[in-house]
Amino acid sequence: MGVSNGGDTELEKGQKLGLGSVMVGTLSWRRDRLRSPLNKCCNASYSMIVTQENSPVGHAIRYDAQKKVQNVTQSLFGMFPKSSPFQKPIRSCSVVGNGGILKNSSCGAEIDLADFVFRLNLPPMNFTDDVGTKTDLVSANPSILIKRFGSLREKRKPFINMMRAYDSALVLLPAFSYSMNTDVSLRTLYTLEDFDMSSRVVFFNPHYIANLTLHWKNMKLKFRRMSSGLMLASAAIEICEKVTLYGFWPFSQDLTGTFIPHHYYDNVLPKKGVHSMPDEFYRYVQMHSKGSLQLKLGPC
Repeated sequence: MGVSNGGDTELEKGQKLGLGSVMVGTLSWRRDRLRSPLNKCCNASYSMIVTQENSPVGHAIRYDAQKKVQNVTQSLFGMFPKSSPFQKPIRSCSVVGNGGILKNSSCGAEIDLADFVFRLNLPPMNFTDDVGTKTDLVSANPSILIKRFGSLREKRKPFINMMRAYDSALVLLPAFSYSMNTDVSLRTLYTLEDFDMSSRVVFFNPHYIANLTLHWKNMKLKFRRMSSGLMLASAAIEICEKVTLYGFWPFSQDLTGTFIPHHYYDNVLPKKGVHSMPDEFYRYVQMHSKGSLQLKLGPC
């Protein structure tokens, strides 16, 4: 993906960070040193998802990405779960990114061994050997629903057929980040209910996203907007006793210098100027070296 400002390729920059040699399994107190600040600022186990407990009728939900307020009506309140599904710690979690480094990794079985599996942006699930089959929570970028499924205004069967791959997973949508997200997020909830799907829609809490954004900016991480990967990795650190990241690799070469596609399923590049994937990735490396999480970069 080019040359850094210092003249190093991205691969060389990664190697300087010790990606091939960082030890995993360091003492748990190191993980707790990061978990504690996240708990203090954000409290994912209570606040990550909008619930009836944290957003009662009459509560004003303030969008995190624009100046808009949504008052919680009785109807909207009824769409929220009663309480957070993350009130009890989870022993082990896999957070599965969509990076091309997962292709031919044979990590599927290892990913599925986790007690809880997070996935990002409704990825294809027909790469079982590499990405596994288990999904407990999958995030959904509303732009995917708008572009691929016509905002669910017309035929909805293609969307439903895709969703069957996620079984009874929670489907996490940022309904209250931008006003354009709200209607399509609600239609997603209605569609899954209309087709009697076992998966259930939940909404990112914009208050949580705003606090998490402030946390990482205070940590000198620069971005226009956090990626969903950073959001879920941050939440997992709080919620789970052991966190392993798979498919988090924003570069066009693997550690051996071999070309890999941007995603394990295609080579569509991200829109420039929105996320800071390499900068986020270097934070994952730092967290890995401190024992806050495990970063899986090679074959399993």
